[in-house]
Amino acid sequence: MKQLNFKLSKRLIDVANFLPTGATFADIGSDHAYLPCYVCSHDPTATAIAGEVNQGPFDSAQANVRLHGLAGRITVRLGDGLDVVREADDIQQVVIAGMGGGLIKQILSDGKDKLDTVNRMILQPNVDARKVRIWLHQEGFLLTEERIMEENGHIYEILVADREGSDPYKDEIMDKQFLFGPYLLKDKSPVFYKKWRKEADKLSLIITQMEQANNPDLKRINQFKRELIWMEEELVHEQKSHSKNNF
Repeated sequence: MKQLNFKLSKRLIDVANFLPTGATFADIGSDHAYLPCYVCSHDPTATAIAGEVNQGPFDSAQANVRLHGLAGRITVRLGDGLDVVREADDIQQVVIAGMGGGLIKQILSDGKDKLDTVNRMILQPNVDARKVRIWLHQEGFLLTEERIMEENGHIYEILVADREGSDPYKDEIMDKQFLFGPYLLKDKSPVFYKKWRKEADKLSLIITQMEQANNPDLKRINQFKRELIWMEEELVHEQKSHSKNNF
């Protein structure tokens, strides 16, 4: 294995670990091709398309691929979203990491015709993971794994969706599962509670500010209040767990 000239973040290592051996994947918004270089240097059977929308990172990605002797297995392309994927690539997996959930949803929607051969997507939205979960559910991709982790003061969620698997959603609590994540909601880690304490504080402030507006949006306020109740319910579970453990 060729020595890498960079250190991959823990966040991207976690993303990479969801790729199977022998992956044929597209990394959209490849950030200088760090992830494809890491994967292909560890797995000699993997191949990748590294997509970049801006010229500077595209040039850097090409240089990184050449530096690590991986030009035969990583193709760097300049283009918007999934436009970099071609039918002949026969891509099996798609990675989109480090963007907002709204942008990830837009990329997937705009490039939906490029997903016919894809059997796994690994998506790491920095915010608005709910939008990604809803899109996957509506488009028939099954959420099969989730991970929440913290690095350098930031909390990240990683979503893994496959063509096959079991549906984790329950009709009676689906909206709540879209917000929190069905797997994260079952296996509540300390990072999960840390995230939702912060989110509850922010949402409470937003509700107060909205109620003070001249023409308050009552429908949206009521939706936010409902979500705040969900958050507070989960935080009560954390307090009960702490009390039990300290008893």
